[in-house]
Amino acid sequence: MYSQHVQGHEKYPGGAIPIIPVPPANLNSSFMFTTSQVSSSSLHWSSGLCHCCDDPANCLITCFCPCITFGQIAEIVSKGSISCAASGIVYGLLMGLGCLYSCFFRSKLRGQYDLEESPLPDCLVHCCCEPCALCQEYRELKNRGFDMGIGWQANVDRKSRGVMLPPVVGNGMTR
Repeated sequence: MYSQHVQGHEKYPGGAIPIIPVPPANLNSSFMFTTSQVSSSSLHWSSGLCHCCDDPANCLITCFCPCITFGQIAEIVSKGSISCAASGIVYGLLMGLGCLYSCFFRSKLRGQYDLEESPLPDCLVHCCCEPCALCQEYRELKNRGFDMGIGWQANVDRKSRGVMLPPVVGNGMTR
């Protein structure tokens, strides 16, 4: 349990007032995935633009085949209205103009989570450093609780089932 120390509160030992986290009251199909690291009202990105190596596997995939990372981002940001494969193919067919297509999804992501437009406007970020921008967006969604490998619908299904606990194992192995 978290606590906050406040002077003058004799009711609690040492002045520590317990703070109890309260879950949201009403969730519907347009809910936001969040974790304890990032709140839904945050104005800052959960990681920096140049922190690509925070997720080395995604960094490599994005460097060699950005259409995969973009497809995953586009499916989640569009809430499943466009599939990973379809958006990835469109991105790949646009060749050098994919950055203009992907900056639209960065703007949409920022709007959904009220993120700041930094360090530059969305289109400049994508045109100047496309791989870094895609990696940052991927990490942002991942830090907000999305499993990027399973797509939008599976994430919604997983969230609606709640958190699954591992099965309880008995006394372990015996001889």
